[in-house]
Amino acid sequence: MRSMAAAHEMNALQVAAQYSSGELSPVEFTRACLERIDAWEPRLNAMYRIDREGALVSARAAEARWRAKQPLSPLDGVPVTIKENIYTKGDPAPIGTRANDDAGPQPADAPPAARLREAGCVILGKSTMPDFGMLSSGLSSIHGITRNPWRLDRNTSGSSSGAGAAAAAGYAPLHVGTDIGGSVRLPATHCGIFALKPSLGRVPVYPPYIGRVTGPMTRSVGDSAALMNILSRPDARDHMSLPFADIDFSKGLRKELDLKNLKIGFLPSMKVGLPVNAEVAAAAAAAAKALAAAGASVEEMPSFLTAELLDGMSRFFEARSHHDYLLMPPAKQAKVLPFIVEWCNWRAKNFIGRDVMAAYTSYVRLRDVTVNACGPYDFVLSPTSPILPYEAELPAPGNDPRNALPHIAFTVPYNMSEQPAASLNWTCSKDGLPGKDGPLPVGIQIIGKRFDDLGVLRLARAGATAADTEGLAGALSLRSNVTDRLHLAALTVVAAQAGTQAPLPTREQRAIELKPTFPQARCQSP
Repeated sequence: MRSMAAAHEMNALQVAAQYSSGELSPVEFTRACLERIDAWEPRLNAMYRIDREGALVSARAAEARWRAKQPLSPLDGVPVTIKENIYTKGDPAPIGTRANDDAGPQPADAPPAARLREAGCVILGKSTMPDFGMLSSGLSSIHGITRNPWRLDRNTSGSSSGAGAAAAAGYAPLHVGTDIGGSVRLPATHCGIFALKPSLGRVPVYPPYIGRVTGPMTRSVGDSAALMNILSRPDARDHMSLPFADIDFSKGLRKELDLKNLKIGFLPSMKVGLPVNAEVAAAAAAAAKALAAAGASVEEMPSFLTAELLDGMSRFFEARSHHDYLLMPPAKQAKVLPFIVEWCNWRAKNFIGRDVMAAYTSYVRLRDVTVNACGPYDFVLSPTSPILPYEAELPAPGNDPRNALPHIAFTVPYNMSEQPAASLNWTCSKDGLPGKDGPLPVGIQIIGKRFDDLGVLRLARAGATAADTEGLAGALSLRSNVTDRLHLAALTVVAAQAGTQAPLPTREQRAIELKPTFPQARCQSP
């Protein structure tokens, strides 16, 4: 088998091809992934649970099937991590918070986990997430701080924080996260990987909810397409799922996309929320220019999001979480991250029915204006996040529980509109943050029409293809090669640091001390 250093660079399709040829063993590759986790995990803290024994049992079974030429799927035996809140049989799901530190084992797999097992994928374990999934951060009261492999002082963003870090660090070729406002796309842009937020209902989930989806997080578009073939299989438990469409995403990805027949809307700024960082703006503009050079019709479009609508969505999420908080007994409430307590109580505790319905109406209006704004275009291109990765220890950019979601303006509209959207790593920042060393990833977002998940993957593939041709592919070849070198250099530094650390801490050791880190004045009730 290849050395461990080479193994972590392999994508899922390469691994599966070598399984088929007999060049690579699922057992050996799974062991290499577990070794990679052991080397990095003391520094990154991306995993909630690691199922070594179960993973090796699954790998042995997959190895026997490949030898018999009877794999369960093209990804049989390929390792995967699953976000903690996606139920797996026999595992607790504390949903990122110490308030649920007594959570018992789940009685059954949620739909995504069930599909992965049916396909023979090797489940390495569960990745971390912040409290209740309601922070775009790697901070959790039960898991501790998940750090960004590019720079350990930087945030992964969230809420699929562990999946983003694990994918960037090469824990496995495949990772599965969830997204209700940007939770696979924000870690993707900040960790330098690819992630797809599918159309609502394309991937069955349980329990379903407005805007909530499960999506692939990988280091290549092709791996995400292959994973979608598995995740999109039907499951009757999701009453919001779409009628099953037998789409072969991998085969569809191989069909050449005619960029010259595309009309693309370029959305450089939402004009609300956080201002767009200059390097983020430059990356999005470069992507738009590359698409235009390849023959696409690219037209700048105005923002459709208002401060009122963004605040309405914040109120919607606050009301939802306040309700969940009130259902807890006082002893559990005391274990919730203080930032979350302040965020979901400071005004939601005074909401009356009219306020809640106004927040719900904001969701309905946002859905309407988003679909209408995107209607004239085949695809929309924008930044994924307006900012570069922020401090690892913070629960949100700006550290203000009364303004906790100003950075999701580019992502949350498409959860509400049910459109597919992906984050694709485009480049790296030139110098990192002021006074700091090291580049940081910068992603772009590609949004498609409702149900056109394959189209989003195809345009992302066109953007990511490194080929010595003119136009978009040639323009991106240099970008891809440069960022790959920077990515591997950053990972090599962290891997060296990881080798000097103590053994993997226990969950109790990783859980942070529950003291507010945000401005104390903000802790007071209005």
